[in-house]
Amino acid sequence: MPKILLAIQGFEPQAWLERFRALSRTKHEVSLWPDVRDASDFDYACAWKAPAGLLAQFPKLKAIFSLGAGVDHLLQDKTLPNVPIARIVDQDLTIRMVGYVVLHAHLHHRQMKLYERQSKERVWIDHNEAPPGAIKVGLMGMGVMGQASAKGLVASGFTVVGWSRSPKKVADVEMFSGDDGLKKFLAQTNILVCLLPLTPETKGILKYDLFKKLAREPIAPVLINAGRGGEQVEADILRALDDGTLGGASLDVFEQEPLPAESPLWGHPKAYITPHNAASSDPRALVANILRQIENFERGKPLENLVDRKLGY
Repeated sequence: MPKILLAIQGFEPQAWLERFRALSRTKHEVSLWPDVRDASDFDYACAWKAPAGLLAQFPKLKAIFSLGAGVDHLLQDKTLPNVPIARIVDQDLTIRMVGYVVLHAHLHHRQMKLYERQSKERVWIDHNEAPPGAIKVGLMGMGVMGQASAKGLVASGFTVVGWSRSPKKVADVEMFSGDDGLKKFLAQTNILVCLLPLTPETKGILKYDLFKKLAREPIAPVLINAGRGGEQVEADILRALDDGTLGGASLDVFEQEPLPAESPLWGHPKAYITPHNAASSDPRALVANILRQIENFERGKPLENLVDRKLGY
């Protein structure tokens, strides 16, 4: 009977344990760290922000599953066992991300921050706005979630452009790639959406100099970051919001999480702040995915969505 370790911080771990046990029934033995006795017993680890060095204490692990779309929380642990790492690609996660991206693109296009202020002041003024097709939404990161978000944005009437590290073809999207393509991509982007994985190359990429390269017509540039907090320089975002380089921002991830109470981003009149829940992992949807993969792996089938440690995703 395969034994599964849950090593979870930042989520409510009990909900994950209950779901794993409910679906596992008698097929798997599931334990929640730190309530474990013999580290040599475990075959699989399902982790989210596990303490550095923890998983190295389990010598018989066959594979590690990330309980979220990102894997930087695992790869930053230099003692991580040399076993396959699988990231979760699930329709539930993808649908949630598409909803977040499309919602916030509309919020900024339709000037909802302005109308919120008018509502509080009881001001009745209709502000003209460009049609959605005149707004170019630029997606940085064209993996599963990026491509699904592109479809949602196109269906909403936006014009969509995309940028990825290497060349890709995506239906209904003008694509750019590499360093040479980034400048051209930014120059025609009104709403910049970051869905990149966190790697040494993407760390701190969302900075003031990049914001200055965004298109300024027909709306002031907007940043939506639902990727990783390490990709943004928050001091630069605040500077850009305050001096008009950015007309607005929607931030779901942060350099430090939870976002400190003293951060000026809280309550900023041009910013929407959400608690890293753009695509929250839902135990009800994801546990069955993981258990299916474990059962297939035990029968000799390959794991899905394996992480390339060199690329960082």
